[in-house]
Amino acid sequence: MTGDESTGQDHDVVISGASLAGSAAAILLARRGVRVALLERRSDPSAYKVLCTHSLTANARPVLDELGLVPALEEAGAVRNEARWYTRWGWIEPGAAPGPALPYGFNVRRSTLDPMIRARAAQTDGVDLLLGHQVTGLIREGGRAVGVRASTPQGEREFRARLVVGADGKDSAVAKHAGVPARLHENTRFAYFAHFRGLPLPGGIAHTWFLEPDMAYAFPNDGGITVVAVVPDKKRLPDFRKDLEGSFTAFVRALPEAPPIDSAERVSKVIGVLDYPLADRAPTAPGLAFIGDAALTSDPLWGVGCGWALESAQWLAQAVAPAAAGRGDLDRALAAYARTHRRRMRGHQYLAADFAKARPFNPLERLMFSAAARDGALARHMHMFGSRLIGPPRFLNPVAVAKASAVNLRHRGERSGGSPG
Repeated sequence: MTGDESTGQDHDVVISGASLAGSAAAILLARRGVRVALLERRSDPSAYKVLCTHSLTANARPVLDELGLVPALEEAGAVRNEARWYTRWGWIEPGAAPGPALPYGFNVRRSTLDPMIRARAAQTDGVDLLLGHQVTGLIREGGRAVGVRASTPQGEREFRARLVVGADGKDSAVAKHAGVPARLHENTRFAYFAHFRGLPLPGGIAHTWFLEPDMAYAFPNDGGITVVAVVPDKKRLPDFRKDLEGSFTAFVRALPEAPPIDSAERVSKVIGVLDYPLADRAPTAPGLAFIGDAALTSDPLWGVGCGWALESAQWLAQAVAPAAAGRGDLDRALAAYARTHRRRMRGHQYLAADFAKARPFNPLERLMFSAAARDGALARHMHMFGSRLIGPPRFLNPVAVAKASAVNLRHRGERSGGSPG
């Protein structure tokens, strides 16, 4: 459904932000019998996020399946996000290792994805998509949020609901009005992105370079477009900015098995992110929930934000739908969502924040990455972690660590025995 009018009292949930997290949450809640007002500050239904890795990691696949978006993504040309990762020990190549097919998500431009999921929300019974509606304040009663005030094409209006959801990004207006601060973690890398047409990559799959401490990646997307990013240590920023395009090009040319950008067509500006701290906040407050980047913003170099946006929308819908529709204890449901969010995200965010310090690999990372470059089973294990299908405890479980140690000891023994490996 779409609309530009509402009594302000006809909804169970009001969501601020109709990008990935907000649109997904609206669909999933409405399918569970919840009446949703989905407010989007932008008036254009085709609006999309420009600065993004355009990656839906494999952890998002169950959400995409539930939303019914996979056929539409494949028809639009979304690229399965297989990947290989360069390290100083060689390439980690999960797809080349023997075994069953690996789980996958998709690389797809936000200009394709955002309008697609927003249109799906607009077509869902129980969802009122209200474009050009920007939240300007919260309505509170008894110490809890019971709705929002919004600037709309018809003027200032109120929308009352049992639950208010902030899906409005890392600088969430809902969080600001609610007084829910974010905890910030410094990111001591910067990033520049550019899009290229006609850029071949070996195997047609994504590439990531761990250069310690610098990073780079190239992700193929729909429409024959590849996003290339360079993510250096901030110490290099002053020199880099003296000649932005020259520095970007030189950085990419110097990569091992460098993408041939000189023979490709650059179809975008070189876009920079100079200061992008990681941020996380409490995922709930009385009458409030946060999803997507409003709850947790990680380091963009990992390409996990889109997948986590969809996952957090699903966790919220699963936890609160009955209570949001008036059939249960909403505070208890919100507490369940908060527990799931913390359990699933805390370990990943801790490791990402530590790696964002632009440091070389620590001893445990050296162990796992070097072994994964030498052993197919550990490369597949790395894929499961990089795709966020397993968390840090499973990635670093005693069996995996012992296997990595054995692989590296065997490799050292081969070298001492005269082998060229």
